[in-house]
Amino acid sequence: MDITFRWYGRNNDSVQLEQIKQIPGTNGIVWALHQKPAGEVWTKEEIASEVEYIKSYGFHADVVESVNVHESIKLGNEERDQYIENYKETIRNLGEAGVKVICYNFMPIFDWTRTSLYHPLPDGSTALFFEKEKIESLEPAELIETVASASDLTLPGWEPEKMARIQELFAAYEGMDEEKLWDNLTYFLKAILPTAEASGIQMAIHPDDPPWSIFGLPRIMTGEKSWERLISISDSPANGITFCTGSMGANPENNMVDLASKYAKHSPFAHLRNVKIFDNGDFIETSHYTQDGSIDLNGVVRELSKQNYTGYARPDHGRHIWSEECRPGYGLYDRALGIMYLLGLWDAYQTK
Repeated sequence: MDITFRWYGRNNDSVQLEQIKQIPGTNGIVWALHQKPAGEVWTKEEIASEVEYIKSYGFHADVVESVNVHESIKLGNEERDQYIENYKETIRNLGEAGVKVICYNFMPIFDWTRTSLYHPLPDGSTALFFEKEKIESLEPAELIETVASASDLTLPGWEPEKMARIQELFAAYEGMDEEKLWDNLTYFLKAILPTAEASGIQMAIHPDDPPWSIFGLPRIMTGEKSWERLISISDSPANGITFCTGSMGANPENNMVDLASKYAKHSPFAHLRNVKIFDNGDFIETSHYTQDGSIDLNGVVRELSKQNYTGYARPDHGRHIWSEECRPGYGLYDRALGIMYLLGLWDAYQTK
């Protein structure tokens, strides 16, 4: 298991590489060109600048999260072929720079959804929170205002240029159902997977977050049947999943230990985090410690160890602790604690 840490770049993150370097066992930085709008080609020069900077601190830059998929591709409209060609060029450029994995998602409009970014936990920390009833009663514009006012840093999936077109995007998705979205994902994968394979890159689709429909928009990466269907699209080694315990695990029907036993071999990249799920469908993100949430992270790491998992892994969202001012879910302190917990579990199981 190759431990990594997600970082949002030199000008868009409260956490610095020299701080991440002090977390024991951390080998790589999960990065992206976050300033690039979805659909634009990432140039070789832009990629090289970021990769060289990351490597100057002794990290590898093998994993990119994310090369965002343009809405035209998800919608399957007449512009999609040009955006797919742009995506393929970006894949080739990343492959030349030594990138091994691209994490991406296929969620319409919103990459992720929470109702509170700083919800209090009993220990005095705060964390990302999802209130099911509130989502069911909110208009999208109200949610956008809540999220946009909660952070000075840009939030992937909530880019201002996309949010400004929110009504237009919702209109475009009218009539879109799960089968049509699956058709558009299939079209996209059949187009890009040969390029990814030739470039030495594995594509790793991220589960929907949360893994069910919101605002009437279809979602298709929601459970085991989704992963089975994805794998059936192509047996290319470039066709993989991001094993995210927090996103997929927000639905208690998804047993993440069982899923790890079946699908870790299809996952070049794992997001390991915990959530506490409530009976009414709400959930809040907790520390990584197994007993603090509803996800059996202990069991997941045990299963990964059993399989001698060699993919990349990172602590996922963390709490905001010790008065840290940071991007929601992406502070330094709690994710560093998460790495130490995950490595402790891994070392214990590897030495048995």
